[in-house]
Amino acid sequence: MLLVAPMKKLCLMVLASLTLVWPAKAMDNALRAGLLKLDPQTRLEQRCDAEVLDRITHDDHKYKADRVVAYAFATPEMSADAIRSPGAAFRSKGQWYRLKFKCQTAPDHMQILQLRYRIGDEIPETDWAKYNLYD
Repeated sequence: MLLVAPMKKLCLMVLASLTLVWPAKAMDNALRAGLLKLDPQTRLEQRCDAEVLDRITHDDHKYKADRVVAYAFATPEMSADAIRSPGAAFRSKGQWYRLKFKCQTAPDHMQILQLRYRIGDEIPETDWAKYNLYD
């Protein structure tokens, strides 16, 4: 009988942890399913956009990247399984920054094989409309 209370507490803790994790896992599955419905070129673009946003936020905690525009300053160069975007921009905490990135995926465009990026200067708010950037 003495083990019942600690065991019950442990089970409740495990259940609570699973409840917190479940929505994130469901979101990943929903994102994956959505990407698989896209045509291959759009999937490549969207998958790379999502990855560069995640990496920027993960690599440098001063940024919380929430939007990327791959074509803000130049047209991206596409190949079968890669995108090179020398004139991109990303938004973090309501401010836009210049960005360059190169992303290579597996042939199904779901797995990122290589991603390199470089963050540039902050873009003045007076230039946002000219490049179709918004807050």
